[in-house]
Amino acid sequence: MTTTVKEIAARARVASRALARLSNNARNEVLLAVADGLEAAAAEIVSANAIDCAAAEKEVAAGKMSAAMLKRLRVSNAGVREMALRVRDVTRLPDPLGRKLGATELDDGLLLVKESCALGVIGIVFESRPEVISQVASLTLKTSNAVIMKGGSESAHTNEVIVNVWRKALEPFPAVPADAVQMLRTREEFAELLTMDRDVDMIVPRGSYELVHYVMQNSRIPVLGHGEGVCHVYVDRAADLEKALLVTFDSKVQYPAVCNAAETLLVDEAIAAKFLPPMMARFSEAKVEVRGCPKTLAVLEASGGYIAALKSATEQDWRTEYSDLIISVKIVVGLDEAIEHINRYGSKHTDAIITEDAGAAERFLNEVDSAGVYHNASTRFADGYRYGLGAEIGISNGKVHARGPVGLEGLTTYKWKLRGHGDVVADYASGKKSFKHRVIQ
Repeated sequence: MTTTVKEIAARARVASRALARLSNNARNEVLLAVADGLEAAAAEIVSANAIDCAAAEKEVAAGKMSAAMLKRLRVSNAGVREMALRVRDVTRLPDPLGRKLGATELDDGLLLVKESCALGVIGIVFESRPEVISQVASLTLKTSNAVIMKGGSESAHTNEVIVNVWRKALEPFPAVPADAVQMLRTREEFAELLTMDRDVDMIVPRGSYELVHYVMQNSRIPVLGHGEGVCHVYVDRAADLEKALLVTFDSKVQYPAVCNAAETLLVDEAIAAKFLPPMMARFSEAKVEVRGCPKTLAVLEASGGYIAALKSATEQDWRTEYSDLIISVKIVVGLDEAIEHINRYGSKHTDAIITEDAGAAERFLNEVDSAGVYHNASTRFADGYRYGLGAEIGISNGKVHARGPVGLEGLTTYKWKLRGHGDVVADYASGKKSFKHRVIQ
């Protein structure tokens, strides 16, 4: 008998209420069992992934899939061990639930407490990366949220095996319903889930701008947008050039297929002639295609640094997330133009300045309107694990509820708990009593 999306969402709601009764120790015990299960199933996971990758290779050869997506799809034995390690990392994090966020004694014996709690049911759609399942499920279970996931068809076999590992690992724990972790299989099912605003509390799209935009346009459920990553590195006139070379190269080349890789390099005109030729040489060696503004082309031609993989940038390049070994380069007239360019063309993800001028760095950190703003550090640090969050459910470019890499805190909300002794508002409305509003530390 086929289970409908409505039934899946309803079961997830029931599961979330069961999870809310679990202690932190109980949740951690389940997660440790899952980590062991992932490692035990490594051969099965890698075998399923080989099927997905074989099909994806044909798509790449036919020009229907990018090489970057194929790279994100691959899972090795080392990758499975990494999944298990990240799940164990989450168990070491403090309990995110039941934290007292504030307390006020409204009157003698009338105590109001603001306390963290789970959201309830999380829906997530993602493309290509099977490790997302364990990242997301570990965070949702740790926060007592049920999760309903929809992966891309390109990773269907891998996703199926990983979800089955999770559900099997839950079996020895009768207090944890298997419906705490569920997977949808078709786009039509996910489209229907977007209408389930009574049973789903938040949707997290992880993928292209088109995917995020589609979800936002087709659901009344709050969306935590994991949008595109048009990230920048700005090399200021006061930059240490060796730091600038290292950070720029790492930001682009270390792993270009992800959303925190740099897509645009901005260079102050005062140091362009010194910085760009050695930077282009490093890019050329790493087979990075460079798309430069007219000033960039002129500087490199004058220096003899013109390389084969250098093209003229278009207006669209400043807005493009390449997710590949491609970078656009623009020479700017100082810090003001750099900030203006980033705020105009960036995606509010992560942007970095390379400079030894503390004042310029502070202006950049304060005035660039992005979730992550860095000084003398690679944009690749924008990651839940690297931030010490254990894992991440996604990276939010928005400003409401959560921003940047979203870990446990982004999967919680809060409730107000008021404890009294038969207190009634009429006594305060009549003047018989008055509020004292004593803040409790």
